[in-house]
Amino acid sequence: MFIRNHVMSVGGIMYQCTSLPVRNFSVCRYLSSPKRRSSYSLVDSERYSSLVKTVMSSKVSSQTPETLLAEDEHIYGRVVKAHMPPTVSEMREPKSLHPFLLHEKTEETDEAESGPPLRIILKRGQDRASIPSVTRVLQQTLSSEQIFYLERWKKKMIAELGEDGFKEYSQNLFRQGKRFHTAVDDILMSDATKKDGHASDTLELPPEIQGYMESISHILEDVSAVRAIESTVQHDTLKYLGIVDCVARYRGVLCVIDWKTSEKPKPFLSNTYDNPIQVAAYAGALNNDGNYKYQVEHGLIVVAYKDGSPAHAHKLSSELMLQYWNIWLQRLEKFTELSSSHVSSAFSQKK
Repeated sequence: MFIRNHVMSVGGIMYQCTSLPVRNFSVCRYLSSPKRRSSYSLVDSERYSSLVKTVMSSKVSSQTPETLLAEDEHIYGRVVKAHMPPTVSEMREPKSLHPFLLHEKTEETDEAESGPPLRIILKRGQDRASIPSVTRVLQQTLSSEQIFYLERWKKKMIAELGEDGFKEYSQNLFRQGKRFHTAVDDILMSDATKKDGHASDTLELPPEIQGYMESISHILEDVSAVRAIESTVQHDTLKYLGIVDCVARYRGVLCVIDWKTSEKPKPFLSNTYDNPIQVAAYAGALNNDGNYKYQVEHGLIVVAYKDGSPAHAHKLSSELMLQYWNIWLQRLEKFTELSSSHVSSAFSQKK
């Protein structure tokens, strides 16, 4: 028998450990009878470990909004709910099927990709004062279930951070998101105007967004031929507008790209909530906007993480974009109905 001493480091702290040969140590000598071999020992645990981890880490709850509400009232006190819009079925077909693509436009050409990215700044004048944005439409047409969970999250955050703490938390998220978008725009603009492709290496990044930028570094490697950055799109027929984050080729496919930040992993498209509807709405407006001489049929949602973990890139095929375009038309109709009812109510109160 021999004893071996060795030194190991954990978190910068040195530890001295003593190990014994395996042949001199066994738990079997503590058993009075041979252990019966379990059938589970035949399972290839290494092969199924990732599946087990996924299942065990998934949060599946049998609770409903009603039971969660009762639980919250018991812990935090009575939940004060905001006014909810009238319920409109999300599954119905839109009354008017507006085309996603404008076939009168010319087909995309290589010449369109040779110039600098287009950047149309939003200017709210008399002609645009009454035109809603995509964000506003989606916010005001949330389902009652979406509103419930949003308010539940907000109430828990306020209970944990306080009113002032939650306000500061929200402001910090907004600032980080804005700086992140600015950094991405600067890199894409630099790479689009510099032929050496190394312009982004010279840009200085604020410390609070360095993790986000590291997170999307592998995505940026596959982005090329940038055509538009932070540019306004408007649908004159449907009367709405928005600002696209980016229009570029991702792995050779022209896409409307939306950059998002998140504190939690979002590995599936369903984790992005209304973001696919937003991307489809932007693409539909761009396709019908005379300032853009090309059509976009695909989308991409990139979710970046502050800890530098590799971002998730959710691709939206042309088929998926058409599905979300129809959902967008439903939400837009719902928004119009709600706006009309508010106007009618205000008019009747004045009488």
